[in-house]
Amino acid sequence: MKRSEINNIMKSAVSFFNDCKFYLPEFAFWTLNEWREKGEEIHEILENKLGWDITDYGRGDFQNFGLIHFTIRNGNIKKIAGGGKPYCEKIMIIEEEQIIPMHHHYQKIEDIINRGGGLLMIQLYNTTKDDTLADSPITFFQDGIENNLKAGSIVELNPGDSITIKPEHFHKFWAKKGTGKVLIGEVSTVNDDYRDNVFIEDISRFSEIEEDEEPYYLLYDDYENFLDFEEIE
Repeated sequence: MKRSEINNIMKSAVSFFNDCKFYLPEFAFWTLNEWREKGEEIHEILENKLGWDITDYGRGDFQNFGLIHFTIRNGNIKKIAGGGKPYCEKIMIIEEEQIIPMHHHYQKIEDIINRGGGLLMIQLYNTTKDDTLADSPITFFQDGIENNLKAGSIVELNPGDSITIKPEHFHKFWAKKGTGKVLIGEVSTVNDDYRDNVFIEDISRFSEIEEDEEPYYLLYDDYENFLDFEEIE
C-alpha cells in the first residue's frame, strides 16, 4: 500500500468514527513530532501495540480485501502472569463487501460486535489439527445463546448483535452488499497479531508500505521504524 492511500483511509475512518459518536483516545491523533517528544511514559502503547492498524493483507486491493483497526487497549502475553492486562479491545471499520480473509487464532478468544452501520456477515468452520477447514458442525454462542450449525454456515449480525469466536473457529467476515460499511467492536483476550493469526491462504497480516508521503498518523507497525526508543517489544 502507498502511505498516501493509508493516510486517506485514516481521514475517512476518523470521519466515520465521529459520525458514529465513537471517539478515539488522544494518542490516535499525535503527529510524528509529538510521538518523538514522548518518553518512558508511553511504554505500554509501544509494547502492547496500541493504535492504528490498516491492512490489505498484502494483496494490493484494499477496497476488496482489507480492514481498518484501532487497538484501544491490550495486554502483553509475557506479562499476564505478573498481573498484566489479560484482555484487549479494538474498534474496526469494514467497507461494504470488503472481505477479511478466512483465519483463526491459536490463543485468542474474541467477541465480535456489530456496533453500527450495515449488516456484518461471518462464515464459520471448525479447525482441523493441520489448520484446514473441518466439515464438522460448528457450535458457537451468539449474544449468550448457543447455536449449532453445519460447517461453512454464515451468521448475520445486525447492529447490536455479537458472536463469540474461539481459537478453533476459522472465520471470514464482510459487510453485506447494500447495507453500508460497519463499525465493528472486538473484545478479546490478549491480542498478538504478529504471532497468532493462521490464514487459509498464503497472505500477509501486514502490508508493505511505499513511503510516498509523510504519515498522517502512525500505524502501530510503524513504531519501530519511526521512533527511536530502546525497548519496543
